[in-house]
Amino acid sequence: MARLHSRRSAIAAFALAACSLGLGTNTTWAAGTPIEVTADTFVVDQANQKATFSGNVVIKRLNLDMWADKVVIAFGAGGESDITSLSASGNIRVKTPAQTARGDYATFDPATQLVRLTGNVKVSNAQGEVAGPELVIDLRKNTSVFQGNKGGGRVTGVFTPQ
Repeated sequence: MARLHSRRSAIAAFALAACSLGLGTNTTWAAGTPIEVTADTFVVDQANQKATFSGNVVIKRLNLDMWADKVVIAFGAGGESDITSLSASGNIRVKTPAQTARGDYATFDPATQLVRLTGNVKVSNAQGEVAGPELVIDLRKNTSVFQGNKGGGRVTGVFTPQ
């Protein structure tokens, strides 16, 4: 099991996790807060400018946990701290004390500040659940949009009045 306590590559994974639950401004991102990443394998490929966590990936920071089968972080000319994209695949689950989000795939683009969670997306909390083929979060605008797809997939919600 590989362990990494480095802010530079894991921060993007947490940004993705937080965004999928609308936590872009949460104190979860306070500087100096440790991030713990565990996986069966951790590979840094300098030639192709990417780092890959695979096999039972678990990312934890404060009140946020994320699980995935695989997380790939691409970095630019500035090295591992110059993150250009993040993608996660397989059994994605993001949990905070208030909400849980699930999906098959997730991406984060630091340049546009867009997070995209696709494939059987479900976000649930004590008040209900929203599901759909795709969830796009724009961190700059602080907006979240569930979208249907051309194949007939629709957005559904079930809410329990309090």
